[in-house]
Amino acid sequence: MTRFCTRLVYSAMLLFGAITLGFSTAAFSEPSQELMHQLNAQVLRVQVGLANGGYGLGSGVVVAKDQIVTNCHVIANATSINVVSNGASFNVTAIKPDWRHDVCILKAEGLDAPIAKIGSSEALKYEQPVFTIGYPSFLPVPTSTFGVVKGLFPLDDSVIVRATSSFKMGASGGGVFDGDGNLVGVITLKSPGRHGYYYNMSVEWVKAALNLPEQAVNAKSELPFWASAPEQWPYFMKIVHPYLTQDWNGLLAIASEWAAKEPNTTEAWFYLAAAEYANKNYQKAEEHLYRVVAMNEQHSQAIYYLGLIAEESGKHNEAMMNVALLNKLDEETATQLKVAMRLVPNTEK
Repeated sequence: MTRFCTRLVYSAMLLFGAITLGFSTAAFSEPSQELMHQLNAQVLRVQVGLANGGYGLGSGVVVAKDQIVTNCHVIANATSINVVSNGASFNVTAIKPDWRHDVCILKAEGLDAPIAKIGSSEALKYEQPVFTIGYPSFLPVPTSTFGVVKGLFPLDDSVIVRATSSFKMGASGGGVFDGDGNLVGVITLKSPGRHGYYYNMSVEWVKAALNLPEQAVNAKSELPFWASAPEQWPYFMKIVHPYLTQDWNGLLAIASEWAAKEPNTTEAWFYLAAAEYANKNYQKAEEHLYRVVAMNEQHSQAIYYLGLIAEESGKHNEAMMNVALLNKLDEETATQLKVAMRLVPNTEK
């Protein structure tokens, strides 16, 4: 799609408000207590014994009869594994590991716990509400956090899900659920830093892992993709540090390579646009941003940057249309744009 055609498409979106906001954060309400009670019973504590006498803790979700999914890094180097359901402990007798994607299925015979409904990570949309359930730290009951989808990163044959629903150590292996209570991801890792990103593994890999052959509990572990050397990281991991630290030239180099190698990945073009904008190459930034919204009309950060460029170019009415779109899509980002446009005071300290 040419820049001119993409510009026309985006102008039409602004004029008619043609974003499908089926998952508006403004309309989202937390799940009912009844649904949360049902889902809490599907999420279990995972306890791991290690050869050095130590132990590890994690979370898991019941995905089939006597089978629980967790992260492989939770059970790596285990000599024994138990899952705890409703106060009762069950011994894990075998595992089905997908080490690369950090998804492991545990077999615990005799487990009498409800089975999660499996959804789809690939069907998720940006700004769609999701929530996590896991057992952080040493808490005796599961904990929930709420947020929205902020990134879907293609990897191998599925996607990594970035969401604003945070989690703490111990929740790894727990569940990410949509508003209907479907399991749509597995809690996995957070990028370093105070303002890091939260990533969840695809539930499609859970479905595939259920069909893997069983191995012994003490099977030799392998590192997941995210624990490899930095030069082997996928691009969505490589861009985090330069973006959050505002290393715009570093971001430009990584995003340029990403867009060249994965031209169908929306986020590659977004981060390239962010780098171009920071380096004051507004025409290129705008061109990349139009491409982003053509690929994903619910990309709130791209709409934010387009609003900034419109305001700085003297197109105040167009910038206000971006504000209106963001009000429906992402109120927090809408407020950020209003502050940048000096429509409201900056209340941050």
